[in-house]
Amino acid sequence: METKLHRLSRVTLSKKMGEPDSIKRSRMENADDRARGQQVLLEAQRYWDNMSKFRKDRERNKRYNYGDQWGDVVCVDGQRMTEEEYIKSQGSVPLKTNLIRKQVNTVIGLFLSQQNEPTCIARDRDEQRQAETMSTVLQYNMQLNRMKEVYANSMEEFLMSGLIMHRKWCGWRDNKVDCWTDYVQPNNVFIDTNMRDFRGWDCSFIGEIHDLSRESVLERFAKSPAAYERLVKIYDESMSARRDVYTWEQFGYGSGQVLKDFLMPRDASLCRVIEVWRNESKPRYRCHDYNSGEIYKIDINDLGPVVIAENQRRQLQARQAGIPEEDIPFITYEWFMDSYWYYYFLSPTGDILEEGETPYEHKSHPYVFKAYPFIDGEIHSFVNDIIDQQRYVNRLYTLYDWIMRASAKGVLMVPEECLKGHDPSEFTENWAKFNGVIFYTPSKNGAKPEQVANNSTNIGIHELLSLQLKMMEDVTGVNSSLQGKAEYAGMSAAMFNMQTQNATTSLRRILDSFQDFILDAAYKDVKNIQQFYDQKRTFNIAGRASSQVIYDPAKIRDVEFDLSIVPSQTSPVYRAMANEFLMELFKANAISVEQLLQAGDFPFADELLQNIQSQKEQMERGQMPNGVSPELLQQAQRGADPKAMQMLQQAAAYPVRAAA
Repeated sequence: METKLHRLSRVTLSKKMGEPDSIKRSRMENADDRARGQQVLLEAQRYWDNMSKFRKDRERNKRYNYGDQWGDVVCVDGQRMTEEEYIKSQGSVPLKTNLIRKQVNTVIGLFLSQQNEPTCIARDRDEQRQAETMSTVLQYNMQLNRMKEVYANSMEEFLMSGLIMHRKWCGWRDNKVDCWTDYVQPNNVFIDTNMRDFRGWDCSFIGEIHDLSRESVLERFAKSPAAYERLVKIYDESMSARRDVYTWEQFGYGSGQVLKDFLMPRDASLCRVIEVWRNESKPRYRCHDYNSGEIYKIDINDLGPVVIAENQRRQLQARQAGIPEEDIPFITYEWFMDSYWYYYFLSPTGDILEEGETPYEHKSHPYVFKAYPFIDGEIHSFVNDIIDQQRYVNRLYTLYDWIMRASAKGVLMVPEECLKGHDPSEFTENWAKFNGVIFYTPSKNGAKPEQVANNSTNIGIHELLSLQLKMMEDVTGVNSSLQGKAEYAGMSAAMFNMQTQNATTSLRRILDSFQDFILDAAYKDVKNIQQFYDQKRTFNIAGRASSQVIYDPAKIRDVEFDLSIVPSQTSPVYRAMANEFLMELFKANAISVEQLLQAGDFPFADELLQNIQSQKEQMERGQMPNGVSPELLQQAQRGADPKAMQMLQQAAAYPVRAAA
């Protein structure tokens, strides 16, 4: 009797379910890559849907922050309308005074006034020179990406929505390859909503929605003619039903800024690409090299050619050196399930445009994000905390305006018997005329024309407004001292500084949280620089001659750095202190004028340094050196700080000592 032949997929189902490699298991369970991509896409859509409340709250906070403060929807007699429409239907004017924007700008100004920047510190003190080089390169990269502006706008987003995200990547932009930072629009973001760690360390799923032009999609993913044909087919199919439908929004305004659909873009001329980064798992070996102290992990297939072969080589070397077996520093290893980041670029139909394990040596996703305060997974922004106070202030202003318009203001009351044949319009005109005279016959009861004016100002609204304004300062911590205003005339400087310090203390938590975000961003910048700067380069920070360094990837690639936030060297206070310290060293003959100009931050220091070096070369050739150019000194004197120029003139008076 012939034995029945079963399908391998049926008889090996339990084996598939037991496959430890999550990527292999997914490929075994799905018929093709599109089905596998659709599974990832559905998971991403679920996380995006779970963030719908955050997007609604952010949109409301944004409206209030930029002055649209009567846009909340109310229900009146079964009809839904905005508060602005309802107030207008009652014959009133919806007045508003935007106090939220003032509070937000004050906090942003406080952040910018701190002028701090990340700096690198080598864990091995012998490598501190490399750390100084990396600090300079990091500052160059921040200038390249205009991070001062990026962080200022990110701080506004942080105050408004409570969530900020940047994307760190390396690639081609502006005709050069470098490490770049992209601001990520929070409405396009989806994050693992199961995470609860406010540091984001338990995040296992993160991604972003991209709406790109057809040309950008082909430039990014078309690596061959076959890939080009596949991309054209994918997006021609998804766009065919909407080819003639365009929803161009007014630039910078309108509801087009808020995504309404996860799969379809509002503008039919754009192609939607969903970028997903997800934690996957696979078996690997964790190795400990006792000879170097290094701990690392390898793939299963690398155990034999990498670890076992090296142990055999060490065993042979130990025998030749007479080292006993038990004293050989072998590489030990253990099997474990490794969790790693895996990325997908997906079309709205589930087609996988690109996938792979993270290409970054920091072994993580390219995103840096921060949510505040993120207690129990909840986000409560700075702006959201003061919306109620802002609404009540607007209500008081509108009520005040309505009462004043509805009250009597100079109304003339004329008894009819006083007219006695007079034309009312003529009576009114003569009443309001300068030096006007009106003749009338008084009535028997003595009634006469009377003008009524009702004082509608002293009804307590002024006190309520003052209370709300004070309460807004108490809620935000942004008091008048922080805004540069004294509480009362004649306030002492000590009292003013104390109140300013107290206000800064109340905002310390949100400012420190943002500083932690800057540190996380700088860490990924440093890792990307170590990985992708693979050639020697010379860097110079604009305006800082002493910051010119040569980056050697062979020396810096494997250095481990710690990061800290320090006062910026570009701040005027820091520069003045450094220049004064260097001048004291120069006066004590501890440094030369060249060292002074190289380390200090003086106007026209580069030109003066070149002039002195030229003098040294002339003296070495036996020629009479020329003095410092008078034109150069006059040029410096016209726009330079007098104190700094005095220091430079003192330094320029010692060319012989500098050349000695």
